[in-house]
Amino acid sequence: MRRREFVTLLGGAATWPVAARAQQSGERMRRIGILMNTAASKDQQANVATFVQVLQQLGWIEGRNLQIDIRWAGGDPAEIRTHAEGLVARDPDVILVTGNAGMLPLLRATRTVPIIFNNVADPVGAGYVDTMARPGGNATGFIQFEYSLSGKWPGLLKEIAPNVTRVAVLRDAALAAGIGQFAVIQSVAPLVEMEVSAIDVQGAAEIERAITRFASAPNGGLIVTSSALAVVHADLIIALTARHKLPAVYYRRVFVSGGGLMSYGYDAVQQFHSAAVYVDRILKGEKPADLPVQAPTSSPSLYRREC
Repeated sequence: MRRREFVTLLGGAATWPVAARAQQSGERMRRIGILMNTAASKDQQANVATFVQVLQQLGWIEGRNLQIDIRWAGGDPAEIRTHAEGLVARDPDVILVTGNAGMLPLLRATRTVPIIFNNVADPVGAGYVDTMARPGGNATGFIQFEYSLSGKWPGLLKEIAPNVTRVAVLRDAALAAGIGQFAVIQSVAPLVEMEVSAIDVQGAAEIERAITRFASAPNGGLIVTSSALAVVHADLIIALTARHKLPAVYYRRVFVSGGGLMSYGYDAVQQFHSAAVYVDRILKGEKPADLPVQAPTSSPSLYRREC
Protein backbone atom coordinates (compact mmCIF):
# COMPACT_ATOMS: atom_id res chain seq x y z
CA MET A 1 0.00 0.00 0.00
CA ARG A 2 1.38 3.43 -0.91
CA ARG A 3 2.00 5.91 1.86
CA ARG A 4 -0.64 8.41 0.65
CA GLU A 5 -3.29 5.67 0.56
CA PHE A 6 -2.34 4.61 4.09
CA VAL A 7 -2.53 8.18 5.41
CA THR A 8 -5.93 8.65 3.74
CA LEU A 9 -7.29 5.49 5.32
CA LEU A 10 -5.83 6.43 8.68
CA GLY A 11 -7.40 9.89 8.45
CA GLY A 12 -10.79 8.37 7.63
CA ALA A 13 -10.58 5.94 10.53
CA ALA A 14 -9.69 8.73 12.91
CA THR A 15 -12.98 10.48 12.16
CA TRP A 16 -15.20 7.56 13.19
CA PRO A 17 -15.25 8.40 16.94
CA VAL A 18 -15.95 12.04 16.07
CA ALA A 19 -18.91 11.06 13.89
CA ALA A 20 -20.17 8.74 16.64
CA ARG A 21 -20.09 11.55 19.20
CA ALA A 22 -22.04 13.79 16.83
CA GLN A 23 -24.71 11.11 16.36
CA GLN A 24 -24.96 10.57 20.12
CA SER A 25 -25.49 14.29 20.69
CA GLY A 26 -28.23 14.39 18.04
CA GLU A 27 -26.37 16.87 15.83
CA ARG A 28 -25.58 16.23 12.19
CA MET A 29 -21.85 16.15 11.51
CA ARG A 30 -20.90 18.53 8.68
CA ARG A 31 -17.68 18.17 6.71
CA ILE A 32 -15.43 20.96 5.46
CA GLY A 33 -12.43 20.45 3.21
CA ILE A 34 -9.65 23.04 3.16
CA LEU A 35 -7.17 23.19 0.28
CA MET A 36 -4.14 25.34 1.04
CA ASN A 37 -1.94 25.79 -2.02
CA THR A 38 1.12 26.69 0.05
CA ALA A 39 3.12 24.98 2.77
CA ALA A 40 1.98 25.01 6.40
CA SER A 41 3.95 28.13 7.35
CA LYS A 42 3.34 29.94 10.62
CA ASP A 43 1.31 32.74 9.04
CA GLN A 44 -0.81 30.36 6.96
CA GLN A 45 -1.58 28.23 9.99
CA ALA A 46 -2.62 31.42 11.79
CA ASN A 47 -4.97 32.22 8.89
CA VAL A 48 -6.59 28.79 9.13
CA ALA A 49 -6.88 29.24 12.91
CA THR A 50 -8.78 32.49 12.29
CA PHE A 51 -11.15 30.64 9.94
CA VAL A 52 -11.81 27.92 12.52
CA GLN A 53 -12.26 30.46 15.32
CA VAL A 54 -14.89 32.41 13.39
CA LEU A 55 -16.74 29.17 12.61
CA GLN A 56 -16.75 28.39 16.35
CA GLN A 57 -18.25 31.80 17.05
CA LEU A 58 -20.98 30.95 14.54
CA GLY A 59 -21.76 27.67 16.31
CA TRP A 60 -19.69 25.19 14.30
CA ILE A 61 -17.51 23.26 16.73
CA GLU A 62 -14.92 20.81 15.47
CA GLY A 63 -15.58 17.39 17.00
CA ARG A 64 -19.18 18.21 17.88
CA ASN A 65 -20.96 19.17 14.67
CA LEU A 66 -18.02 19.81 12.35
CA GLN A 67 -15.25 17.75 10.81
CA ILE A 68 -12.37 19.58 9.07
CA ASP A 69 -10.02 17.96 6.55
CA ILE A 70 -7.10 20.23 5.64
CA ARG A 71 -4.53 19.60 2.91
CA TRP A 72 -1.28 21.53 2.38
CA ALA A 73 0.13 21.41 -1.16
CA GLY A 74 3.41 23.32 -0.77
CA GLY A 75 2.92 25.13 -4.09
CA ASP A 76 3.34 21.90 -6.07
CA PRO A 77 0.81 21.73 -8.96
CA ALA A 78 0.73 17.92 -8.84
CA GLU A 79 0.05 17.95 -5.10
CA ILE A 80 -2.65 20.57 -5.56
CA ARG A 81 -4.43 18.36 -8.11
CA THR A 82 -4.08 15.29 -5.90
CA HIS A 83 -5.43 17.07 -2.84
CA ALA A 84 -8.30 18.64 -4.80
CA GLU A 85 -9.42 15.22 -6.03
CA GLY A 86 -8.93 13.70 -2.58
CA LEU A 87 -11.04 16.32 -0.85
CA VAL A 88 -13.88 15.98 -3.38
CA ALA A 89 -13.79 12.19 -3.00
CA ARG A 90 -14.58 12.57 0.72
CA ASP A 91 -17.92 14.18 -0.22
CA PRO A 92 -17.66 17.34 1.93
CA ASP A 93 -20.49 19.81 2.48
CA VAL A 94 -18.24 22.67 1.37
CA ILE A 95 -14.60 23.23 0.40
CA LEU A 96 -12.50 26.31 1.22
CA VAL A 97 -9.65 26.98 -1.20
CA THR A 98 -7.14 29.78 -0.85
CA GLY A 99 -5.41 31.20 -3.92
CA ASN A 100 -5.81 30.76 -7.66
CA ALA A 101 -3.80 27.58 -8.15
CA GLY A 102 -6.37 25.29 -6.52
CA MET A 103 -9.44 26.61 -8.28
CA LEU A 104 -9.19 24.88 -11.65
CA PRO A 105 -8.34 21.45 -10.17
CA LEU A 106 -11.32 21.73 -7.83
CA LEU A 107 -13.70 22.84 -10.56
CA ARG A 108 -12.50 19.97 -12.75
CA ALA A 109 -13.13 17.57 -9.87
CA THR A 110 -16.63 18.80 -9.02
CA ARG A 111 -19.36 21.07 -10.29
CA THR A 112 -21.69 20.26 -7.40
CA VAL A 113 -19.77 20.56 -4.13
CA PRO A 114 -19.93 24.20 -2.92
CA ILE A 115 -16.54 25.94 -3.13
CA ILE A 116 -15.65 29.10 -1.21
CA PHE A 117 -12.44 30.77 -2.37
CA ASN A 118 -10.35 33.57 -0.93
CA ASN A 119 -7.14 35.32 -1.97
CA VAL A 120 -8.14 34.91 -5.63
CA ALA A 121 -7.58 37.54 -8.30
CA ASP A 122 -9.96 38.01 -11.24
CA PRO A 123 -12.30 35.00 -10.83
CA VAL A 124 -14.43 36.23 -13.75
CA GLY A 125 -11.50 36.54 -16.16
CA ALA A 126 -10.21 33.14 -15.06
CA GLY A 127 -13.63 31.57 -15.69
CA TYR A 128 -14.30 30.49 -12.10
CA VAL A 129 -17.60 32.42 -11.94
CA ASP A 130 -19.99 34.02 -14.43
CA THR A 131 -20.10 37.46 -12.82
CA MET A 132 -19.16 38.99 -9.49
CA ALA A 133 -22.79 39.68 -8.61
CA ARG A 134 -24.17 36.32 -9.78
CA PRO A 135 -21.45 33.65 -9.72
CA GLY A 136 -23.82 31.14 -11.32
CA GLY A 137 -22.05 27.87 -10.46
CA ASN A 138 -20.81 26.06 -7.39
CA ALA A 139 -18.09 28.58 -6.48
CA THR A 140 -18.00 32.03 -4.90
CA GLY A 141 -15.81 33.91 -2.48
CA PHE A 142 -13.45 36.83 -2.03
CA ILE A 143 -10.96 38.50 -4.34
CA GLN A 144 -7.59 39.76 -3.18
CA PHE A 145 -7.74 43.12 -4.91
CA GLU A 146 -8.71 44.90 -8.06
CA TYR A 147 -5.99 44.84 -10.73
CA SER A 148 -5.62 48.59 -10.26
CA LEU A 149 -3.76 47.86 -7.00
CA SER A 150 -0.90 46.38 -9.04
CA GLY A 151 -0.46 49.78 -10.65
CA LYS A 152 0.58 51.24 -7.29
CA TRP A 153 3.66 49.04 -6.89
CA PRO A 154 5.99 50.77 -9.45
CA GLY A 155 5.37 54.19 -7.89
CA LEU A 156 6.04 52.87 -4.39
CA LEU A 157 9.27 51.27 -5.60
CA LYS A 158 10.32 54.58 -7.14
CA GLU A 159 9.65 56.39 -3.86
CA ILE A 160 11.95 54.14 -1.84
CA ALA A 161 14.57 53.78 -4.58
CA PRO A 162 14.56 56.80 -6.95
CA ASN A 163 17.51 55.47 -8.97
CA VAL A 164 15.66 52.34 -10.08
CA THR A 165 15.03 52.30 -13.83
CA ARG A 166 14.83 48.54 -14.43
CA VAL A 167 12.27 46.35 -12.69
CA ALA A 168 11.90 42.58 -12.70
CA VAL A 169 8.33 41.46 -12.02
CA LEU A 170 8.10 38.06 -10.39
CA ARG A 171 4.83 36.45 -11.53
CA ASP A 172 3.19 33.08 -12.13
CA ALA A 173 2.45 33.05 -15.85
CA ALA A 174 0.35 29.88 -15.46
CA LEU A 175 -2.31 31.96 -13.71
CA ALA A 176 -4.55 34.55 -15.34
CA ALA A 177 -3.83 36.75 -12.33
CA GLY A 178 -0.09 36.55 -12.97
CA ILE A 179 -0.55 37.76 -16.53
CA GLY A 180 -3.03 40.45 -15.50
CA GLN A 181 -0.87 41.88 -12.73
CA PHE A 182 2.14 42.10 -15.04
CA ALA A 183 0.07 43.82 -17.73
CA VAL A 184 -1.04 46.55 -15.31
CA ILE A 185 2.50 47.07 -14.00
CA GLN A 186 3.80 47.22 -17.55
CA SER A 187 1.23 49.87 -18.49
CA VAL A 188 2.11 52.27 -15.64
CA ALA A 189 5.88 51.71 -15.44
CA PRO A 190 6.73 54.32 -18.14
CA LEU A 191 4.99 56.97 -16.02
CA VAL A 192 7.71 56.55 -13.40
CA GLU A 193 10.49 56.03 -15.96
CA MET A 194 10.86 52.31 -15.44
CA GLU A 195 11.41 49.46 -17.87
CA VAL A 196 9.90 46.16 -16.74
CA SER A 197 10.58 42.55 -17.56
CA ALA A 198 8.95 39.36 -16.29
CA ILE A 199 10.48 36.56 -14.26
CA ASP A 200 8.22 33.52 -14.24
CA VAL A 201 7.99 31.84 -10.83
CA GLN A 202 9.02 28.22 -11.19
CA GLY A 203 11.45 26.21 -9.06
CA ALA A 204 14.02 27.62 -6.64
CA ALA A 205 16.94 27.11 -9.04
CA GLU A 206 15.17 28.96 -11.86
CA ILE A 207 14.25 31.85 -9.57
CA GLU A 208 17.83 32.18 -8.31
CA ARG A 209 19.30 32.12 -11.82
CA ALA A 210 16.82 34.69 -13.16
CA ILE A 211 17.20 37.16 -10.29
CA THR A 212 21.01 36.79 -10.27
CA ARG A 213 21.14 37.44 -14.01
CA PHE A 214 18.83 40.46 -13.69
CA ALA A 215 20.89 41.90 -10.80
CA SER A 216 24.11 41.80 -12.84
CA ALA A 217 23.18 45.20 -14.35
CA PRO A 218 22.75 48.38 -12.26
CA ASN A 219 19.65 50.35 -11.18
CA GLY A 220 17.44 47.31 -10.76
CA GLY A 221 14.47 46.62 -8.49
CA LEU A 222 11.96 43.84 -7.94
CA ILE A 223 8.17 43.61 -7.70
CA VAL A 224 6.72 40.35 -6.37
CA THR A 225 3.13 39.74 -7.49
CA SER A 226 0.50 37.47 -5.99
CA SER A 227 1.00 33.70 -6.32
CA ALA A 228 1.24 30.61 -4.15
CA LEU A 229 4.72 29.89 -5.52
CA ALA A 230 5.96 33.31 -4.43
CA VAL A 231 4.89 32.46 -0.88
CA VAL A 232 6.51 29.03 -1.06
CA HIS A 233 9.82 30.60 -2.16
CA ALA A 234 9.52 33.71 0.01
CA ASP A 235 12.67 33.07 2.07
CA LEU A 236 14.74 32.52 -1.07
CA ILE A 237 13.38 35.64 -2.80
CA ILE A 238 14.03 37.82 0.26
CA ALA A 239 17.55 36.40 0.61
CA LEU A 240 18.32 37.08 -3.07
CA THR A 241 17.15 40.70 -2.86
CA ALA A 242 19.40 41.21 0.16
CA ARG A 243 22.39 39.49 -1.50
CA HIS A 244 22.08 41.54 -4.68
CA LYS A 245 20.92 44.75 -2.93
CA LEU A 246 17.70 44.89 -4.95
CA PRO A 247 14.97 47.14 -3.50
CA ALA A 248 11.70 45.24 -3.64
CA VAL A 249 7.97 45.71 -3.19
CA TYR A 250 5.83 42.71 -2.24
CA TYR A 251 2.11 42.11 -2.36
CA ARG A 252 1.72 40.75 1.20
CA ARG A 253 2.88 41.74 4.66
CA VAL A 254 4.31 38.26 5.34
CA PHE A 255 7.28 39.12 3.11
CA VAL A 256 8.11 42.16 5.25
CA SER A 257 7.79 40.05 8.39
CA GLY A 258 10.36 37.71 6.82
CA GLY A 259 12.86 40.50 6.16
CA GLY A 260 11.56 42.12 2.94
CA LEU A 261 11.61 45.87 2.45
CA MET A 262 8.01 46.90 1.69
CA SER A 263 4.56 45.48 0.99
CA TYR A 264 1.33 47.03 -0.20
CA GLY A 265 -1.73 44.86 -0.41
CA TYR A 266 -4.76 43.21 1.08
CA ASP A 267 -5.46 41.85 4.57
CA ALA A 268 -5.13 38.06 4.32
CA VAL A 269 -6.61 37.49 7.78
CA GLN A 270 -9.79 39.34 6.82
CA GLN A 271 -10.17 37.04 3.81
CA PHE A 272 -10.29 33.97 6.08
CA HIS A 273 -12.72 35.69 8.45
CA SER A 274 -15.07 36.51 5.58
CA ALA A 275 -14.73 33.01 4.11
CA ALA A 276 -15.90 31.50 7.40
CA VAL A 277 -19.05 33.63 7.25
CA TYR A 278 -19.80 32.37 3.73
CA VAL A 279 -19.16 28.76 4.79
CA ASP A 280 -21.65 29.25 7.61
CA ARG A 281 -24.25 30.50 5.15
CA ILE A 282 -23.63 27.51 2.85
CA LEU A 283 -23.98 25.07 5.75
CA LYS A 284 -27.29 26.74 6.61
CA GLY A 285 -28.68 26.15 3.13
CA GLU A 286 -27.65 29.01 0.83
CA LYS A 287 -26.13 28.34 -2.60
CA PRO A 288 -22.82 29.64 -3.94
CA ALA A 289 -24.55 30.77 -7.12
CA ASP A 290 -26.59 33.26 -5.07
CA LEU A 291 -23.74 34.66 -2.96
CA PRO A 292 -21.88 37.50 -4.72
CA VAL A 293 -18.11 37.49 -5.04
CA GLN A 294 -16.85 40.25 -2.77
CA ALA A 295 -13.88 42.60 -2.91
CA PRO A 296 -11.87 43.45 0.23
CA THR A 297 -13.82 45.61 2.66
CA SER A 298 -10.71 47.37 4.00
CA SER A 299 -8.23 49.58 2.17
CA PRO A 300 -4.87 48.11 1.13
CA SER A 301 -2.18 48.40 3.79
CA LEU A 302 1.40 49.61 3.40
CA TYR A 303 4.14 48.02 5.53
CA ARG A 304 7.83 48.91 5.60
CA ARG A 305 10.64 47.19 7.41
CA GLU A 306 12.44 49.43 9.86
CA CYS A 307 16.12 49.45 9.00
